[in-house]
Amino acid sequence: MRYLPLTQIDRQDMLATIGVASVDDLFVDVPHAAHRAENVDLPRHQSEMQVERQLAAMASKNTSASQVPFFCGAGAYKHHVPATVDHIIQRSEFLTSYTPYQPEITQGTLQYLFEFQTQVSELTGMPVANASMYDGSTAAAEAVLMAHRVTRKTRAVLSGRLHPHYTAVIENLSEMGGFHVAQTPLQLDDLSNDDVLALIDDDTSCVVIQNPDFFGNVSDFTALAAKVQEKGCLLIAVVPEVISLGLLKRPGDMGADIVVGEGQSLGNGLNFGGPYVGLFAAREKHIRQMPGRLCGETVDADGKRGFVLTLSTREQHIRRDKATSNICTNSGLCSLAFTAHMTLLGGQGLQHLSKLNHARAVQLVEALTSVDGVSLVNRAFFNEFAIRLPRSAAEVVEALADKGVLGGVPASRLLPHGNLDDVLIVAATEVTSEQDIEAYQTALQEVLS
Repeated sequence: MRYLPLTQIDRQDMLATIGVASVDDLFVDVPHAAHRAENVDLPRHQSEMQVERQLAAMASKNTSASQVPFFCGAGAYKHHVPATVDHIIQRSEFLTSYTPYQPEITQGTLQYLFEFQTQVSELTGMPVANASMYDGSTAAAEAVLMAHRVTRKTRAVLSGRLHPHYTAVIENLSEMGGFHVAQTPLQLDDLSNDDVLALIDDDTSCVVIQNPDFFGNVSDFTALAAKVQEKGCLLIAVVPEVISLGLLKRPGDMGADIVVGEGQSLGNGLNFGGPYVGLFAAREKHIRQMPGRLCGETVDADGKRGFVLTLSTREQHIRRDKATSNICTNSGLCSLAFTAHMTLLGGQGLQHLSKLNHARAVQLVEALTSVDGVSLVNRAFFNEFAIRLPRSAAEVVEALADKGVLGGVPASRLLPHGNLDDVLIVAATEVTSEQDIEAYQTALQEVLS
């Protein structure tokens, strides 16, 4: 079997049509010194079956999340995705649809995006939500830019317990836009947020916090929101684990002005880090400064229910200088998966799923802290927490992997300069079984003994 569909005769016909004798004639403008004298050091062509076997052999060296007890989180979580979700999103009318440039003829796309917005609004406790973004980190960065537009200020204050990836994306967009970012020092045992308030000045547009935070800590930030708003700033709440909203107090109910998050946990697998789906919701008074698009419900000339693209502030739709975002698309298929999963669960189902996640995490904490030298960092958590180990967390993770357990994410991997060498971030979800917990406990005892 051949990958190249063209024969030698086809190539000669193409060269003759464009008026050159050989392929080399197409590169006459490339300096001779830049030409390779020999072929690239890659294997010669093989049949499709040979390539499949070789790639399968290479892939078999990996350990996947579904093969062994899996306890990694830190912003991406392994949940069960019902088979119905994949069946729905693979229907051709959904799988092949794209952004609704002609909204009147894409009623199906507009409807599910409208339903998605409604679900995000209900989950976050916010009056309006957009039709999704790339992922949680880009949503957080766009929220900061939105806060700058609303307040006409140019500085953002970030909590030291914000996910490092989110921080990096915010800093990147801020640098490109000429804005300023300040972040509080990481204090693992201090959840007071006094350090956040101390950094606010007259140029500060917003404060960005995360709940649950990077280490899994859960808190009620109602008092903080009020204090931030008293200083003329917006409070941006980041939710990295959307399942937590089935059990915890909603960010909107705690006073957040903008809520962003990662929706991967509903309907979307780990997928090697993407594509994911960003959640974005805000107060109604700020609606015209929201990035992305908003779908709305209306009636047509015959009084029948219909859907429209109510607001589209992307640079593809309006003049670039009037756009609120240059983000090019939404994660449409991923948001559909989110909506399908959320619809299957319903309100009670989500609450039950959330309680199951927390219960599994509690079981895991009890098992791990029974091992000598292991202690819990958190006062309160949802389905993720941090533990201290008597030796390097990175070394422990490697040793656990050798025993067939993927035991979590060393904090030092994402925060190498935070003096967190002995801190391990561990997550449990509804797919974590009692046998998985027992295997982790046994392996950890052996590694630390």
